[in-house]
Amino acid sequence: MQRNLTLSIDAMGGDAAPGVTIDGTAEFLAGRPDAHVLLHGDEALLAPLVAAKPELAGKVTIVHAAEKITSDMKPSQALRRGKGSSMWSAVEAVKDGQADASVSAGNTGALMAISMLVLRKMEGVHRPAMTALWPTLRGRTVVLDVGANVDADAEQLVTFAIMGEAFARATLGVERPSVGLLNIGSEEMKGHEEVREAHDLLRNSPLKMDYRGFIEGDDISGGAVDVVVTDGFTGNVALKTGEGVARMLASRMREAFTSSLSSKMGAALAMSGLKRLKDFMDPSNVNGGVLIGLGGVSVKSHGSADARGFARACELAADLALSDFRTEIATNLARVGTSAPAAE
Repeated sequence: MQRNLTLSIDAMGGDAAPGVTIDGTAEFLAGRPDAHVLLHGDEALLAPLVAAKPELAGKVTIVHAAEKITSDMKPSQALRRGKGSSMWSAVEAVKDGQADASVSAGNTGALMAISMLVLRKMEGVHRPAMTALWPTLRGRTVVLDVGANVDADAEQLVTFAIMGEAFARATLGVERPSVGLLNIGSEEMKGHEEVREAHDLLRNSPLKMDYRGFIEGDDISGGAVDVVVTDGFTGNVALKTGEGVARMLASRMREAFTSSLSSKMGAALAMSGLKRLKDFMDPSNVNGGVLIGLGGVSVKSHGSADARGFARACELAADLALSDFRTEIATNLARVGTSAPAAE
């Protein structure tokens, strides 16, 4: 049986907050009847929205936070002015033990800065990494880093591999996730020095990791491995490129299937298959990026996510909070003897 869970939510973060966050919270709780939610934000705005949903009675506690982190606020500003904000309050509830995980659809840079300051790094972690779940021909693949670190040295890439493996086990349900290093080729001599060194470290490590070596960009969508490891610059470019290609294909498919009467008839006949494809590619179904390597769980939802998408981010946070992934990370970091400093 799963233990009871308390989720801490920044109700004011996101493009359509707090309406979408309340709706998403209701959808999340409908599937997790034993969970409880702390909603952080302006009580005067949140109370009537919560009261309008009788199904939330007894399952939600509003924690008043008068301030809001805006989308244009720089991380440095968020750190200076954010202590009274809904985002800071939501993350701090995890640090204080009042909640098991936090979720915010607010400013990404601000959330990263606040989460790192409040939750601190795990011992042995040089830098936390942002993860993403990527749709592939085989299902889903974990990609990290996708933006938290512009560059990464060999030891940091090894740390990302350890964190990504534990994350994949917790979120994808894969007993022994396969891991690959993103490179410009699969040959041993390809890539820059840090990638080649990380390859040697992983290949010769005492970890019982299913390390597959180098993979290339087209291997990501092919699902060649369960975990793709790279630096944040490359990972973010790959992620944004993939999202752009998906939007372009969706647009071109709409044009093709509405260009003539016969095309519309063909679309009608293929409707069930097209719907399955749309659901698989829909970002709402895989919403939620995790800043992994911290002393607590902090999940970033897309700012433009709808209620269903926000609920998915909450479910991801809940799954991670109820898993042993951080213990696994700590154990494997100790096994490889990383030289990272202890958490500050």
